[in-house]
Amino acid sequence: MKRFSLRMNAVDAPIIPAIGALVTNNPGTISLGQGVVNYGPPAEAIAALPALMGDVQLNKYQAVMGYPALVEALRKKLVDENGIDVGADGMVMVTAGSNMAFLNCVLAIADPGDEFILPMPFYFNQEMAIRMCGCTPVTVATNADWTLNVEALAAAITPRTRAIVTVSPNNPTGAVYSRESLTAVNALCAERGIYHFCDEAYEYFTYDGVKHFSPASLPGANRHTFSFYSMSKNYGMASWRLGYVVFPSDLFDAMNKVQDTNLICAPVPSQLLALEVLKFGRAWVQPRVDALDVVRKNVFQVLASLGDLAQFPQTQGAFYVLMKMPGLSPDQDPLAFNRAMAQKHKVVSVPGFAFGLTNTAHANYQRLSYGALEPASVAQGVERYVAAVRDWYKV
Repeated sequence: MKRFSLRMNAVDAPIIPAIGALVTNNPGTISLGQGVVNYGPPAEAIAALPALMGDVQLNKYQAVMGYPALVEALRKKLVDENGIDVGADGMVMVTAGSNMAFLNCVLAIADPGDEFILPMPFYFNQEMAIRMCGCTPVTVATNADWTLNVEALAAAITPRTRAIVTVSPNNPTGAVYSRESLTAVNALCAERGIYHFCDEAYEYFTYDGVKHFSPASLPGANRHTFSFYSMSKNYGMASWRLGYVVFPSDLFDAMNKVQDTNLICAPVPSQLLALEVLKFGRAWVQPRVDALDVVRKNVFQVLASLGDLAQFPQTQGAFYVLMKMPGLSPDQDPLAFNRAMAQKHKVVSVPGFAFGLTNTAHANYQRLSYGALEPASVAQGVERYVAAVRDWYKV
């Protein structure tokens, strides 16, 4: 008897639990792995929840698209902060995290064998979702500084292509794609009759005066653009599982079917918290981003002590550094470096093969996150990381 789906057999195991196991098995290990922030949502917003949940009607199923007051608040946020007027061509759907929104959208527009173009390195959960749906991820290399290569993306389009996916600010690189390159990709998608999937989960996390740009703000873009957002990063609501997506309105029937089958509605307490949190707005988040910028600069300074041993563009978004180091032995376990770091130096990062950089003999890529810990712990973790790198490469 067949015991598992062949689709699932094609999906790599998630990397974060594997890195988490290294932390658990090596007490005292500092994790520079998981991409979360070190703060939670406003305490006042959480304190308001018991009274808000007092309406007994809220214990029943709620609207598939989202709690109406929250959807309206999100539509206003999209106009004010992203320049996106959802209008008649678009709709907002609230989901249990933006990963769920992404999976919903793949299911809504694609059939088995269809293709999604992913600039590489990619965000692993998106590649996993594409494979789970029986579709094919088509990877396209980015430039040396992790910026988009629009010509290469155009060359990768085939009759089976359904969408090009962009993540900006980027996970895992921290790159912020320029308005010009995102506009070019969006225009390319319109011209070729495909969709543009824009992951904007890190929209508030930009530095050095760099601005985030939402492609759906372009005239006419709502008809072919999906915009994904998350409350996990900016408002520290990772465990509350609350995200949302703006999608073309002519896909309502398909999206409604997927959401109603998968979820019915996002958890009501999380939706009510999101509604309260939005009242605090970006002004509440910005000081925390400014504090992260100080940490970011310190991380770059410490990592620079590795000299030519490690290459890493000093990107201006999210809270990641993706480092390139000399390759591992071809017959070596790709996790050997990470295991040695945990065991000998009590620090972990996420290996680049999880993001599609699988040629570990050519280069050992590692993603460091500086968002999840207090600044002192980040500093200690990065010092341990530098020592681990020097030890591994005998420098």
